[in-house]
Amino acid sequence: MKPMTPPTLLVLAAGMGNRYGGLKQIDPVGPGGETIIDYSAYDALRAGFDKLVFVIRKDIEHAFRQTVGARFETRFAVDYVFQEQSDLPAGYEVPAGRTKPWGTAHAILAASEAIQEPFAVINADDFYGAASFRLLAGHLQSGSPDYAMVGFVLRNTLSRFGSVSRGVTQVTDDGYLAGIQELTRIEPDGEHARNTDDAGHVTPLTGDEQVSMNMWGFTPGVFAQLRERFLAFLQRNASSVRAEFYIPTAIDELMAAGRARVRVLPTSESWFGVTYREDHSRVAESMRALIREGRYPERLWA
Repeated sequence: MKPMTPPTLLVLAAGMGNRYGGLKQIDPVGPGGETIIDYSAYDALRAGFDKLVFVIRKDIEHAFRQTVGARFETRFAVDYVFQEQSDLPAGYEVPAGRTKPWGTAHAILAASEAIQEPFAVINADDFYGAASFRLLAGHLQSGSPDYAMVGFVLRNTLSRFGSVSRGVTQVTDDGYLAGIQELTRIEPDGEHARNTDDAGHVTPLTGDEQVSMNMWGFTPGVFAQLRERFLAFLQRNASSVRAEFYIPTAIDELMAAGRARVRVLPTSESWFGVTYREDHSRVAESMRALIREGRYPERLWA
């Protein structure tokens, strides 16, 4: 039997970091100066990934390579690609006044020339846990043509310090994604949660919903599909200074057209991440707890 190609890990690290107030991707959270990306890479390496591709902005390239990327280059094949606002189809230009990037699905497109094998996508500032990487690696190496999404429990993904964006899912009885809705202002509400839309309408949530944390698995065929969906997005939003091309929205459109199937991989792992600066101390303490439990060494790369 032909051996399966090891999967690649695509790390989305081009976020503006406005709410956090700095380059949160390179802030240490571990006792040896490790970043969240270090823990994700460590878990990915143990799960069988052998290549890292970082999506970054050109203006953080030097700091990112020196602080983060260099430590992986003896353990993985490492590549860097850049998400640029000006990377648009012919006939389109960046609208005046736009400072936001074009979103997470646009960030994936930045890596289309760097990836020719099944790959996972994660956020740089989210901790997903070792079991989540094992689940995704297993799917990517199975030879399945289906895409995959690791599902987390909503209440385990909230910040105490402000609202967050989550893709709230509907899952079929046989474990496939039936629909996903990107809610951009979710916050805790006692033991539950709630989302407030731009018009101020409040949607109550139980907290038990299964959500996307942008931990996806794809085949390279997704690049052509996302280019098509990005063109459709621009036809609706080319003049917008705020609209973003989100992964969940693009995948939902592909599923609705019968052009993609997504296997949901539920994980029991606890998620945590750095959305606001106040989250940092909580993440650092969570990492110390996992080290005390023996799940990670004191010095990750020693």
